[in-house]
Amino acid sequence: MTTDGTAGTMAQVRIARRRLLAGAAAAGFALALPHGARAQSPEAAAALVNRVVAEVQSVIDSGRSEAAMIREFGRIFRTYGDVPTIAASVLGPPARTASAGQMRAFASAFEGYMARKYGRRFREFIGGRITVTGARSTSRYVEVASRVTVPGEAPYDISWRVWDRSGQDRFIDVLIEGVSLVISERSEIGAMLDARGGDIDRLTRDLAATG
Repeated sequence: MTTDGTAGTMAQVRIARRRLLAGAAAAGFALALPHGARAQSPEAAAALVNRVVAEVQSVIDSGRSEAAMIREFGRIFRTYGDVPTIAASVLGPPARTASAGQMRAFASAFEGYMARKYGRRFREFIGGRITVTGARSTSRYVEVASRVTVPGEAPYDISWRVWDRSGQDRFIDVLIEGVSLVISERSEIGAMLDARGGDIDRLTRDLAATG
């Protein structure tokens, strides 16, 4: 018989796992997106997500060391995500006044932070599967739907937002059952920036060793 405390702990673990799985994509969408930036087609966006999913699952199931998995998740994020948009979206309004050099440095630090934060715990998803179930166009991006199954848990939905503003289809946000991972990360990064008196350079230096 499961106690209330155990049930609560298991529920927290399930929520944490869902957040971690979305971190494989790790994206950004908190700033206003310009009109006209979207994936070329729902088919192209779905193909991108299928590639991401295949590579993520290959890493999870590979049995590699933690350090190797972190490197691979960083590569996947860099290859398939629109990292400059993601970084600006997570940083929020301060990104509008930061210099180009500051944003490049922050984006690089954020990429490593995400890889470390989520890569260390992806072994928890061994045996899980992500299946793309459809895609639809909106005025500014294509949203790709997927279903996640993990042994011992009820299936749940993840949506990926994809556009081609950089000239190639890239993901820019991931929503777990309607909740944006980027908004969650923006809250955490915002708190870190506030604690440093709004100093983006200091945040970037500290972020490089966080996660």
